Amino acid sequence: MNPKVPIRKLVAEVLAELERLNYAKNTCNQYRRFYNRLITFADSIGETMYSEDLGNKYLRMHHNFDLENYTTFSHRTFRGQARCIRVLGDYQLHGAIMRRKTTKVPYERTPQFAEALEGYQKECVQRNYSEQGMRTRIYRVRLFIDYLDDCGLASLSLLTAQHLSDYTRTIAGYHKKSISAILTTLRSFLKFLYLKGYHEKDLSDDVPKLKQPHCPKIPSAWKPEDVKRVLEAVDRGNPNGKRDYAILLMVARLGMRVQDIKELKLTNLNWAARNIEIVQHKTKRTVNYPILDDIGWAIIDYLKNGRPQTKSPHLFVRHHAPFETFGPHANLHNIIAKYTRLAGIKLRTGAAQGMHSLRHTLASVLLEQETPLPVISEILGHMNTMSTSVYLKIDLEGLRKCALDPDEVFQYDDI
Repeated sequence: MNPKVPIRKLVAEVLAELERLNYAKNTCNQYRRFYNRLITFADSIGETMYSEDLGNKYLRMHHNFDLENYTTFSHRTFRGQARCIRVLGDYQLHGAIMRRKTTKVPYERTPQFAEALEGYQKECVQRNYSEQGMRTRIYRVRLFIDYLDDCGLASLSLLTAQHLSDYTRTIAGYHKKSISAILTTLRSFLKFLYLKGYHEKDLSDDVPKLKQPHCPKIPSAWKPEDVKRVLEAVDRGNPNGKRDYAILLMVARLGMRVQDIKELKLTNLNWAARNIEIVQHKTKRTVNYPILDDIGWAIIDYLKNGRPQTKSPHLFVRHHAPFETFGPHANLHNIIAKYTRLAGIKLRTGAAQGMHSLRHTLASVLLEQETPLPVISEILGHMNTMSTSVYLKIDLEGLRKCALDPDEVFQYDDI
């Protein structure tokens, strides 16, 4: 695309494209109002052609920020304004609107790609990808074929390495992990196209490779006293509180994953043996958790005095009609957020605050108690100890024992 385009022409094309992509009417109007103000600003300084520099000048003049100092943690008002400017830049460079999220309108497959996309989705099912993994994988492929459609590609057989190169440039500003995941998905999709005869050449080798060393970030763990305060903040005198208390205990004391707790059924409770036997959603392995005294009494209290009358086989259900299990994508974050707020706990900026962080805390406590890594791995339901070893980074006492004495090291310099 021509980097120098009259701003009025560029805006008209972008607004027309937004309507073609079925963006909501209110959203299109928001873009239109923003661009009208941008055009007025450009006229006031004698600019007729659009450039990123012009967009940044407008943001600095009227909103006190620009794309260089903007972050994803900025206020949502800034996010909308930054998005408007980035849409202009994307369309100017690539001739397409790079959608970060699908629109509310149900996704409609373009005719030329429908069969291949449906076939790839079936392939993912056959490979036994997890539901969440398959959802994100298909989402990335949809964004890719949306881009190809916007570029006017009539058939996947016409796909070239140049298309891949151009698309890769559109994700250059993403986080390294996001880029790596997108490129991995592209290779998988292109390999599928070749093996199933949609393309005569295997283009997966033409996708650039990004060296991504295995360096997981340090897990966020709570202070044990903060976990206690959260549990004490739960009002166990009402049905919601009885349910939430039992759920929080099972995560904090047993390290159970949220998905496993949501799928937990009454038949999984073996009161005679005092254990919970389930097949983990993530690993597909059968595991047993002990019904500790506090957890057992919390579950009994919920079953007798909190759980609504329902035919659902699941232990925990929603407390508003219909009284069924939680939705497949519910992460129960609202539960822990509610009691964190009631407990008056202030977490550091950027720290994980969800249910999964309670698993990190359990791992931290077990390490402090010098529990062997394989045992922690078994408790947390990891497939191997490599997944568990990341928690060694938060074992401060253990790390102190690994520290070298500089004087002792220097003694051997002359040897």
